[in-house]
Amino acid sequence: MAKNGKIGDGHRDGQVTNRSQTHNPQNIRWVKRNTETGQFMDQKADDTPFKGVRKESGK
Repeated sequence: MAKNGKIGDGHRDGQVTNRSQTHNPQNIRWVKRNTETGQFMDQKADDTPFKGVRKESGK
């Protein structure tokens, strides 16, 4: 699991494991996915990607 540093320093130490994100072009949002089950977990409210979550390739 990713470890956070001091509160308020604005960055994460390491990436979030067992997660990936992909861009949905229909609603222009980023969607987080569990890499073990493939199930969609969360969707961003704005058009910026999730912090610390790797992006899926293969568009």
